[in-house]
Amino acid sequence: MAKKKGLKAAGKGAGEPAVQADGLPAGGLRELLRVPSGGVDLTQYDPRSTAGFSGAKEDGKLALANLGAEVSDWQERLFAEGRTGGQRSILLVLQGMDTSGKGGVIRHGAGLMDPQGLKITSFKAPTPAEKRRGFLWRIRQAVPEHGLIGIFDRSHYEDVLIARVRELVPSNVWTRRYDQINDFEAELTASGVTIVKCYLHISPEEQRARLQARLDDPTKHWKYNPSDVDERKLWPAYMEAYDAAIERCNTPAAPWYVIPSDRKWYRNWAVTTILLETLKDLNPTWPTADFDVAQEKARLATT
Repeated sequence: MAKKKGLKAAGKGAGEPAVQADGLPAGGLRELLRVPSGGVDLTQYDPRSTAGFSGAKEDGKLALANLGAEVSDWQERLFAEGRTGGQRSILLVLQGMDTSGKGGVIRHGAGLMDPQGLKITSFKAPTPAEKRRGFLWRIRQAVPEHGLIGIFDRSHYEDVLIARVRELVPSNVWTRRYDQINDFEAELTASGVTIVKCYLHISPEEQRARLQARLDDPTKHWKYNPSDVDERKLWPAYMEAYDAAIERCNTPAAPWYVIPSDRKWYRNWAVTTILLETLKDLNPTWPTADFDVAQEKARLATT
């Protein structure tokens, strides 16, 4: 079997990128987890990898907590920029099989940031009215405004995933959607939206364990959906659909990242780290005052 990708980062070797003191390549975790151009075979990615992180579970949890102040600061800068004429925003797309942890990423990663600067949308099955408007219509309604970080729990990719696997539309329909998605994402990028697409990669064994845990704990029965077992039977078909979606829609403007997600703590740290790297790359700055600061200080002192 071919060696799986996404293993722990090692030291610099022949032909390897320069490595920073934290063990990440010069391009950060994004460079390490970004899907290269060309064909995609998710079976060659290790879902238990902790690429770019050499510590244990408790170290990972602490590392995530330590990101809080920095990611919150950069988020506030982006928010302030958007409220004073800036036209940039971020869209974080979370895709993955059931139990892969989309909600966990939002709870533990987005939970570090100010809610007023977030726009979180969880996409369920489209309503009859939404279906009549085209598959991208409801997605457009949820695009984050200037200054916001939008997070999609599932997304427009469901229309080339479940729609393909469950044959909800003819093949000639979902096949056209790859190009439509690329055009849509190019349009967003041109308008100032930075797109970060994360596939939360878990193994079928880990999914079984998580579903079993929900059945064993009465407080988690509300999270269990019997249809999840039906979807498990279609695992190979879903992997084929994900391979195609990631390969066909992995563009320079909107690349895909494969996030090893069998270890929840690593998944949360990895997605939050990629989001932080994206914010720092955008480098939003604090807006300058549009009033005379000294004069306002003097006025305030008299009150």
